[in-house]
Amino acid sequence: MHKLPIKLYRAAQVRELDRIAIQERGIPGFELMSRAGYAVFQCLRNKWPYAHSVAVFCGAGNNAGDGYIIARLALEAGFDANVYSVSDPEKLTGDALTAYRKFIEAKGTVVSFHSDLDIETDVTIDALLGTGLDRPITGVYAEAIAFINNNLKHVIAVDIPSGLNADTGNVMGYAVKAECTVSFIGLKQGLFTGQAADYSGEIFYASLAVPDDVFESVPSSTVRVIKTRFPERERCAHKGHYGHVLVIGGEQGFSGAARMAGEAALRVGSGLVSLATRPEHAGLMNLNRPELMCHGVENAGQLERLLDKADVIIVGPGLGQSGWANELFSVAINSQKPLVIDADGLNLLARAPAAKPNWILTPHPGEAGRLLQRGTAEVQQDRFASVAAIQAKFGGVAILKGAGTLIASEDELAVSTSGNPGMASGGMGDVLAGVIAGLLAQGLPMKEAAQQGVHIQGLAADRAVEKDGERGLLASDLMSHLRQLVNS
Repeated sequence: MHKLPIKLYRAAQVRELDRIAIQERGIPGFELMSRAGYAVFQCLRNKWPYAHSVAVFCGAGNNAGDGYIIARLALEAGFDANVYSVSDPEKLTGDALTAYRKFIEAKGTVVSFHSDLDIETDVTIDALLGTGLDRPITGVYAEAIAFINNNLKHVIAVDIPSGLNADTGNVMGYAVKAECTVSFIGLKQGLFTGQAADYSGEIFYASLAVPDDVFESVPSSTVRVIKTRFPERERCAHKGHYGHVLVIGGEQGFSGAARMAGEAALRVGSGLVSLATRPEHAGLMNLNRPELMCHGVENAGQLERLLDKADVIIVGPGLGQSGWANELFSVAINSQKPLVIDADGLNLLARAPAAKPNWILTPHPGEAGRLLQRGTAEVQQDRFASVAAIQAKFGGVAILKGAGTLIASEDELAVSTSGNPGMASGGMGDVLAGVIAGLLAQGLPMKEAAQQGVHIQGLAADRAVEKDGERGLLASDLMSHLRQLVNS
């Protein structure tokens, strides 16, 4: 097994990598299949060293060939290894057929799957379907997947959980819920977003010893975000070196949103943070955080003086959609300052679409649907296409929040896998807007500020749940961890 690569691929790109390895580099297809089977078997032994039995579920394609190799290796190692096939293995072709026959030569047996089987096993191998799935699963494959999910334990998915779309991460009707997945040659982008988080389990990677230059021949579709180290501060630094963030928001009843965005910007290192809010809130919002400079703003004229002093502007946390909100939003987006648009700022933008190169948009799927004039379900059907469409329509950098948050810039699509379900609580988006703006204020380029902001916020949430668990996590619980992360 290898450290997970940064580059991710669509299914068609992985097939091209496979073709180059076989046809241009002369690696026999059966050799690659054998390496894949060995990688899964090693994963089995490493994770469950006391296992003595394995049930391998095989389909009708090359994924089944991997399964037969795993079963043969297990048999030869003294395991009680049983194969359950959903199709006639004699109808396999090419390398998969060879793998099946070698399993039979090793005295293996194959049982035709039916849902009345009584199976007891230590580990289950899902080798039903691979990355070529292009239609919803029905029939015996659906029955086999349901059987695995309802009756068996310690499931390893071969390359990708059967039923999971390798490009989108969505379930095609039914999908195997794996405890871990061993992915080969090119990591599939669908393993890292959408519904995949509930199906893929822990992800392992095996390159199958494909030469590095093969990967240089096929550009990746997406990259994984990894945390970078921020530069050390000079000893003679002062607050003016690290930017001034202005947060515009805090309609009546929603003052907390703007306050959290402002504190998050401070916690990641912004030199100064101002809040432009309803006059009724201005004297109260910094009672517990006096470092925030709070200003009551009634109209665009009063806001313009604050805009002149700011380096980065956040528009939207708790802003509302009133006439006051519309007036402040309009003057803010017409400034030439870098912008982070969140929450009601996005809803106002959806009403009057515009494109700018110097803003970062941070929608959740519902807000993304309004920006694209689509339903939320359609946005989620292909999150990669949706975030790319937002970026193409509105310019700048677009973020699509959720499990496996996506970040689209003009030249790159990225996914961050930090974070956890505890983040399903109010205020998390406000904190994210503040983190991103705080990094922008310190001079990070837009793409890097967006990618690192998303990733750091997720890491902060992961640290915050280590002791007390996910339920009850508050957005404000992230603040101390944000500070630690930008300094580590």
